[in-house]
Amino acid sequence: MPPFGGGILVWALVGTAWTVPFIAAANSPLLAWRDPIYVLAGFAGITGLALLLVQPLLACGILPGLSLLTSRHAHRWIGAGLVASVVVHVAGLWVTSPPDVVDALLFRSPTSFSVWGVIAMWAVFASAMLAAGRRRLRLRPMTWRRAHTGLGAVIVAGTVVHALLIQGTMETWSKLVLCALVVAATALMFAGSKRPTIRPR
Repeated sequence: MPPFGGGILVWALVGTAWTVPFIAAANSPLLAWRDPIYVLAGFAGITGLALLLVQPLLACGILPGLSLLTSRHAHRWIGAGLVASVVVHVAGLWVTSPPDVVDALLFRSPTSFSVWGVIAMWAVFASAMLAAGRRRLRLRPMTWRRAHTGLGAVIVAGTVVHALLIQGTMETWSKLVLCALVVAATALMFAGSKRPTIRPR
């Protein structure tokens, strides 16, 4: 647990990483020619990317001021929010351009960013179903954890590549910084998961 000043710095960094991309995207001149549904879909995508920043940090319970139990509960709720943001993102794009969405889902889109986005989308759904059916599947804890974190790595990789390849409403530098922070947070989670733990008696 970092000291009080360090905790404020961490939350300030998270808050800045969340708000700056939204403000920059909201001021994009490209929004002037977009339908409201398309704009909503785009900001849902930005929301999903932003949520990925805290998911790995909550999973390993290293955000300051939150107990491990609180972090795990928040991880579940934000995971549900991530699923909702993906649904809104895809549904909004479907309304504005159904053929493009069909081509993307069938992996026949000429744009490479669509492929990465669809891979990330299915990984999000698979991860959510794995979390929801944890008890019914009766998997060993280590097996379940490896599958869940593996899907998380696919989600982060697919989403980051998807976002970086798109030349859209997100401002370039704020997008690069947010993507870098998401990757760093995920790497931190994997580094922490490999450390040996001492179980209390």
